[in-house]
Amino acid sequence: MMQKPFQPMIQNSRRRRQRTVVVTLVLSLLALALSALMLMLGNTIYPVGDVVRVLLGADVPGASFAVNTIRLPRMLAGVFAGIAFGVAGTVFQTMLRNPLANPNVIGITTGSSAAAVFGIVVLQASDTFVSVISVIGGLLTVLAIYFLSKSAAFSIGRLVLVGIGIQAMLTAVINYLLLISRQNDVGTAMRWLSGSLNGAKMESLPPLMITVALCLPVVIWLSRQLQILELGEMTATSLGVRTNQTRVLLIIASVLMLALATATTGPIAFIAFLAGPIAKRLVGDGRSTIIPAGLVGVVLVLAADLIGQFAFTARYPVGVITGMVGAPYLIFLLIRMNKKGEF
Repeated sequence: MMQKPFQPMIQNSRRRRQRTVVVTLVLSLLALALSALMLMLGNTIYPVGDVVRVLLGADVPGASFAVNTIRLPRMLAGVFAGIAFGVAGTVFQTMLRNPLANPNVIGITTGSSAAAVFGIVVLQASDTFVSVISVIGGLLTVLAIYFLSKSAAFSIGRLVLVGIGIQAMLTAVINYLLLISRQNDVGTAMRWLSGSLNGAKMESLPPLMITVALCLPVVIWLSRQLQILELGEMTATSLGVRTNQTRVLLIIASVLMLALATATTGPIAFIAFLAGPIAKRLVGDGRSTIIPAGLVGVVLVLAADLIGQFAFTARYPVGVITGMVGAPYLIFLLIRMNKKGEF
């Protein structure tokens, strides 16, 4: 008899859990279908049977080279970068309680990009060394944001404003480096800055894949505390969450994934910005969106890359396509937040 008042709450919780499972399953199937298309489509279209035989180790004339050397590394780069951008963006947006507070806006990816452009145009570095410099740049940017916004109490507004300032400064540095660079280096730097899966190589993927495999479980393990952090500093503390420790672990895991993804594919525009809000709209309130956001990131990257390769007469990098989708959404979000008086 005493359980009746709680019955609606239990039913709502069950419905939200079922909805999350269904959304995750549908996104997984969509990501799998897009991955299969990326392996099948190209200058020559190979049937599913040939692709499966190649993946199982068979030698299929023509298909083996195209799938193993070009299409599989491209697909894997898109999958792991999509997970990294989607999860990292969601962590920052949830932790800072602001959809605009994603790694692109507060300058983390710009830090990686500025370091990479420095490596290309000044140091004339190899691809491997550019990736290393890019990761270091992303980590140094986070440290700079943390120490410049540090005070007695954690402030979301201060952190976001410091991040936007650093992002603007680093953008100016990138523009200056492009101005003083040689013409050949400008082309290389611009291709990298646009965010692209072109030229992805199997030997360059292990650092990103290992980082995602190690950091994603950490973020999932802390997802419950992340949801409580969204309620505010005082509420989280009163509920027993070690806010500083949780926040530091989430930032380290997210930045490592973000920096390695940026080093591998370049800064693919708006994935970190779009994945979290789309996942939250699909799943609804009250449930963790970490895994759905990672899957949304994969779907967006793979779909945009397929569109960039085959929908136009010319081929465009994936970052150009995601930028065309993300920019209108950013304008829509700014207008909606302005109407709600959230600025």
